[in-house]
Formats: sequence, structure tokens, C-alpha cells
Amino acid sequence: MGAALVTSMEAYSTTRTGTLGERVAAAAGLALALVLLRLPFRHTIRAARLARRVGRRQLDADRAEALVGAVRHTARLWPGRAACLETSLGAVLAAALLGRRLTWCLGARFSPPPVEYHAWAELPGGGPVSEYTVAGWHHHTALEI
Repeated sequence: MGAALVTSMEAYSTTRTGTLGERVAAAAGLALALVLLRLPFRHTIRAARLARRVGRRQLDADRAEALVGAVRHTARLWPGRAACLETSLGAVLAAALLGRRLTWCLGARFSPPPVEYHAWAELPGGGPVSEYTVAGWHHHTALEI
């Protein structure tokens, strides 16, 4: 239960992070993600693939943490659902708006029960960004864009 509690708290960050440009990109990326996730999922996948092609430059770990934190902070202002699916896609799109690249991952954790579905942003060739990993990362990736 402790990991789920931390994950829920991380989703609604109260700390404003990132530069002004990153915060603006975070707001735009989250807004775009919220719209895309209301469309058929194939459009969301197409947009995530396009974002991956647009973001050519590597994002360093500190800037990635700040960008994901900025998206989560912005998500607090949204009155509807803004959980892992929305914030992770928002971070990927925000990175693309800045000409940077993050990988969007969808997956599940099977052990310990119950099964938990999750979405997260990952650095290409790296691990999950701003995720609770102290106890280890037990999620299995089903889709990576």
C-alpha cells in the first residue's frame, strides 16, 4: 500500500518545477494529451509516434524530472482525471514541444497482487522518470512508443 500511496501523491505534485519554458510546454503537452485521450486510441498512438520523431535531442535526467514534475503540477489544476496515463503522455508531448525526446510506456505489474496497470515516461535507454523505484521497478512494459 505504501508504494501506491507514494505514486498517488507523486501524481499531484505540489512543487512547481522547471523553467518557464518547461512549465509552458508542460501545460500545452497536458492539454494536448487530455484532448488526444478523448479520441480513438489510434490517434493518440499516432501523435505519440510523431512526438518521438520530432524530439530529436536527448533529455538529461534532471531536466526530465523537472519536466514530468511540471506536468504533474499543472495536472492539479485540471478538474477531471489526470492520472498516470494523462501525465505521462503530457510529459512526452511537452518534451517534443521542446525538441526533446521521452519514451511513452504502458504496462502492468503482476506481483504483488492485485494487478496494477500503469503508464510512465522513460528516458530512451534509461529508466522511468519520476517514479517510485526505491522498492524496485516491478512493472512490465506492454507498449513502448
